[in-house]
Amino acid sequence: MTDWPIFDRTSKTFPLYSRANVGEIFPDPISPLNASIGFQANLEPGWEAAFVACKVWDHDIYDKTVDRNVLPAFGSYLYINMSLMRLFGVRVPGMGAEAVDLQYFGDMPGIPSYESEKRDFDDDPAFSEQAGGWLMNEVLLADNLGTYDADRADVLAVRGSRPDLSTLTDEQLVERLTSYGDLQTRLFQHHIESSLKSGVGLGAIGQLAAAVGKPELGLTLVSGIGDVDSTGPSSGMWALSRNARTGAVAALFDAGVPGLYGRIAASDDAGVVAFRAELDAFLADWDFRGPAEWELRADTWSLRPELALHTVDRMRGIGDDEAPQVKNAVRVQDREAAAATVRELLAGNAEALGQFEVALKAAALWLRGRERSRTTSAMLVHELRLPALELGRRGVEAGHLDDAKQVFMLFGDELPAYLADPGSFTEQVRAREKTYVELFDYEPPFVVVGEVPPLSEWKRRSDRTHTAAVAGETIQGVSGCTGVTRGRARVLTDPNDPSALEPGDILVAPITDPSWTPLFVAAAGVVVDVGAPFSHAAIVSRELGIPCVVSATDATGRIPDGALIEVDGTSAIVTILEV
Repeated sequence: MTDWPIFDRTSKTFPLYSRANVGEIFPDPISPLNASIGFQANLEPGWEAAFVACKVWDHDIYDKTVDRNVLPAFGSYLYINMSLMRLFGVRVPGMGAEAVDLQYFGDMPGIPSYESEKRDFDDDPAFSEQAGGWLMNEVLLADNLGTYDADRADVLAVRGSRPDLSTLTDEQLVERLTSYGDLQTRLFQHHIESSLKSGVGLGAIGQLAAAVGKPELGLTLVSGIGDVDSTGPSSGMWALSRNARTGAVAALFDAGVPGLYGRIAASDDAGVVAFRAELDAFLADWDFRGPAEWELRADTWSLRPELALHTVDRMRGIGDDEAPQVKNAVRVQDREAAAATVRELLAGNAEALGQFEVALKAAALWLRGRERSRTTSAMLVHELRLPALELGRRGVEAGHLDDAKQVFMLFGDELPAYLADPGSFTEQVRAREKTYVELFDYEPPFVVVGEVPPLSEWKRRSDRTHTAAVAGETIQGVSGCTGVTRGRARVLTDPNDPSALEPGDILVAPITDPSWTPLFVAAAGVVVDVGAPFSHAAIVSRELGIPCVVSATDATGRIPDGALIEVDGTSAIVTILEV
């Protein structure tokens, strides 16, 4: 596997692919090393196994004419096979292809209908019966996340036994880099299983809310559920921000974030020393978190602490009444009130009430499971990242690489040859890196049906033009979290630069992954171009208690930065009030 950029073959049997959801998990083009030994290499078999574990089909359903059935790369951008996702919905009782579309596509335009691709073998009563058993026993009646706790323990053991990488030989670094494939595949399988289960639970709650004439309560019922791993950094940063508002620590922050960590480390002030201990403990816990954290080449908070300190700096200006715990408490009250309303409407119907209670419990459990498995997987990715960077550092020191990150331009099967003669790869990795950087300017098609258009036909981000919205215009999206708020729009395309986001602003982003989560604390609301009620932005907004609209097409292009806007998370309408 050395073709670059990566263009995997498409399936004629399962021809629909999309960036939906995978774009928030993996927003950037994948590097050669990560594709060949990391994320793509191990998520593909894990995802295939997850579908089989859900009893919707056996392994023989997969198209043998393609290398990757579920997670191909086109132009090195990753895609989900939505034909298979729809088929999963068709075979799970009570779900359907339309429910899958709503969860993954939201209200995005240009999505071909399921009927246009339906296959003769899609409806299969035998597999649907098996899937029904899985739905009842492993989704609705599940009462713990024991498997996910065990996965976490395994990964914490790997992290806890991490050796001093500088003492390892090059061969030992490569061995460590390539030794966790089976564990990573297992973690990814469990992540996909929890994602599928949370989708089923969320769909069941939505259907029950609609059945009692209260569809608007569907999302409220899964808000403020607590114990959601992806919100953990927000709480940690909040605590840091409270201790960075006075004294010598505040003075260091006031001098600017660039170089801040170095100034903190150099200070012998007692308050700063105590703050650094707290900061280092936070960075040790969340060292793997960062933009596009499942990309091996990505920066993380431990590698670039200023990424986290930028957000802590913005939080310093937020009042205590905006604490994540305070917002979450409000959402807990809203959820309990919504549940009480549904129970009252179902009073006298013991069967329906029982179904509601089971679905409510399952939806919360598997939303937690999804975020837990996602976080655990990101932890292990970091254990691959670090030895690769050490190998790259040595390549720079020896004059074979221009930058440590060029090591990610190698494919896995090239590593033995690189160790034998690293100098022979110098020009090749330079050329691949040049192409890799250029790929960031390409805008991958949101949907691919059948054949993938060549790169020459892809739009360029640098050529993108937009028609700015004017006062009075609205953008219709999909509800991610209910509630109404007003504030100044802060259009950000990268979580690396949160400096423009002031307390009370509304975050407008193209798509979000977990590295964006702490920015939500400062925001009064969230609007994203793409997404669905199942997406990261929606889940985190519901936990932190801020109105959210997803699938707001081209919001980052249409909403002028600094405009006064209203976000109605209940009706999913964004209104431009003043520009």
